[in-house]
Amino acid sequence: MEELLNELKEKFSSVIIEIQEKDYPTLICKRNGFLDLMKYLKDERGFKYLIDLCGADYLEYKYKNFEERFEVVYHLYNLDNKILLRLKVRVPEKDCWQYSVTPLWETANWFERECYDMFGINFKGHPNLKRILMPDDWEGHPLRKDYPVYLEEEQEWKTYKELKEKVKEQS
Repeated sequence: MEELLNELKEKFSSVIIEIQEKDYPTLICKRNGFLDLMKYLKDERGFKYLIDLCGADYLEYKYKNFEERFEVVYHLYNLDNKILLRLKVRVPEKDCWQYSVTPLWETANWFERECYDMFGINFKGHPNLKRILMPDDWEGHPLRKDYPVYLEEEQEWKTYKELKEKVKEQS
């Protein structure tokens, strides 16, 4: 693993900001040049499997040591060598986009659409970027920390027994 990280650090020094080694290696990357890094990882280093891709909103995160509000987080897996790799790209709120990796991994299609739908992060080069979970006419992006949450009336939670009795009454 150390050999791989050193190789990536040398080959992609203009893309990789830092390497963190927590539960598993995490590459903090710049947006520019990121697709070249991802293509290299897939084609040359055997990371054929994109496990997932998600967004993160750090609007109110007090331990943040960077300026950007959002991150797009990728988890790649090399099946042959059993290596798990996490990559993060920081995305500014005012320029809220990231390059699509759907041309490299088709599974990214729905992951990127979900990230767009929930966080409002656009993916340049995505073949069909539109909402996937929320209705097309939905306003806003529900997983943003500043998304307004309204509760019109207090919900009364019932037990299973109470619900069953209510159904009986209405039948």
